[in-house]
Amino acid sequence: MDKLNVAIADDNAKMTDMLGQMIEEDKDLELVGKAHNGEEICNIIKDKEPDVVILDIIMPKMDGLSVMEKFSHDANVKKVPVFIVLSAVGQERITEDAFSLGADYYVLKPFDNTTLLNRIKHIRKIGERRVREIPRPGITETKKPQPERNLETDVTNIIHEIGVPAHIKGYQFLKEAIKLVIKKPEIINSITKQLYPSIARNFETSPSKVERAIRHAIEVAWNRGRIENLNTIFGYNIYTKNDKPTNGEFIALIADRLMLEESA
Repeated sequence: MDKLNVAIADDNAKMTDMLGQMIEEDKDLELVGKAHNGEEICNIIKDKEPDVVILDIIMPKMDGLSVMEKFSHDANVKKVPVFIVLSAVGQERITEDAFSLGADYYVLKPFDNTTLLNRIKHIRKIGERRVREIPRPGITETKKPQPERNLETDVTNIIHEIGVPAHIKGYQFLKEAIKLVIKKPEIINSITKQLYPSIARNFETSPSKVERAIRHAIEVAWNRGRIENLNTIFGYNIYTKNDKPTNGEFIALIADRLMLEESA
């Protein structure tokens, strides 16, 4: 299996050295560049085409949000890396801005090294979605018709495997959230402004109650000890017993899994 190519951008030299050592010591990862400002990481992304970029928010010359915005609008870049954002700032507005500009994970400093490594390795499952396909004039690809899948059944089955009980409110909200993200993936980037309100309207409740109920459903599954099932579904350890995903991470993981199965 090919190694994942990783680049790092942080204006703190000690942080880049620590992250660099952590990546170099892992047999599944390859460090392809270290940067201390936004302009440097932009050049590394163009030259080295990393699979993953670990990106600090606050940097000189160009901040992390500006870096992601630059590549989200650059049609000349064939391969857009997956961005894992590191920040000491946990404000909701900044977090939402990061996700809307293309971040797949937002990790607060200080962080656990093992958890960050697990996030990086999960990129192998979702990274292919970030490689842009360039259309070729005159070439038409004909795909073999596939039998129609039952999205409702697929979502129900995977939630059941993870151990979310059907009798709690968060069960229905979680199912609805996953289906909405599969149908409209970009909605996960505005989870508080669009996803929760959409579910709330469907169930005649408030967005805050939707958020709390989904959080409760995830916690119930974890407390029932079904974390092994989630790791089995994805083929390797993503989380530990004490390392619960956020609502957005959990919804995105399940939606990604089902979309990958559909495209296989």
